[in-house]
Amino acid sequence: MDTLSQGMALNCSRRGFFVLAGIGLNTAGAVAHSFEGVTAGQVIERIQKNVGVPWRSETVDTFKIGSPETIVKGIATSFSATLDVCQRAHAQGMNLLIVHEPTFYNHLDETANLSGEIYQTKRNFIEKNGLVVWRFHDHWHARKPDGILSGMAGALGWEKNQSPEQPRLFSLPAATLEEFAQNIQRRLNARALRVIGDPRLTLRRVFLSPGFNNFPGMMKALDSPDVDLLVIGETREWEGVEYARDCVTAGKKKGLIVIGHVPSEERGMEECAKWLKTFVTEVPIQYLPGGDPFWRPR
Repeated sequence: MDTLSQGMALNCSRRGFFVLAGIGLNTAGAVAHSFEGVTAGQVIERIQKNVGVPWRSETVDTFKIGSPETIVKGIATSFSATLDVCQRAHAQGMNLLIVHEPTFYNHLDETANLSGEIYQTKRNFIEKNGLVVWRFHDHWHARKPDGILSGMAGALGWEKNQSPEQPRLFSLPAATLEEFAQNIQRRLNARALRVIGDPRLTLRRVFLSPGFNNFPGMMKALDSPDVDLLVIGETREWEGVEYARDCVTAGKKKGLIVIGHVPSEERGMEECAKWLKTFVTEVPIQYLPGGDPFWRPR
């Protein structure tokens, strides 16, 4: 081969090498990009797609702190993003927290008027460690079935006794009010559970209403001939609680059990973790219980 031919061949070989090298780099870049991970925003988009109800234009189900562009390493579900839950999530490598209730002490998580050491300590911890908090309240309740109610019924072992027409109504084996209270307390680790009614009263038909209950709803349940026992998370004591006391005084064979807001709903976020695992498979997902915030002296 003459010198000119050799040079041309060498140039062609060099061009081929660089073309192939470029293809290799582009392919490697595409592969690397495909394994960058899922962002917090993408996880929420999947939730919106899978929850099964229209997404509301006005909702508290929004990001509370942290960037939606954050690459998710792990997901923790919990009742709320308390400082303790945030610390445990971070220690276990979970940087996206999906919680049911507010993070910053008010329904809309407004922070303009918040200040002081505790607020700053919490906010600084979240920001320093790259955590993202998103609230899942309105649509988790709106889902069919209600995600909180499903989780609580399962935690109590009542799911097979649930009315198909009225999901909050359960027909259970007969037991005394005291036995019902003891069973609920044990299953939910509700340390500050409270009861109104005769502890020896035998009951069977239970209306379960987790979370906060207003007076009209409580009055309707206690007045119903289909309800022996009303089980709630919390209410204003000068309203529904006094009505329950008057029911007992008037001779109605009724009972009221007040579990506390946190233990009455948090196992619904355990149900949320199970549900998330059906369509978010790239990262670990774990339920972190917050636990009953109250205790009683012995």
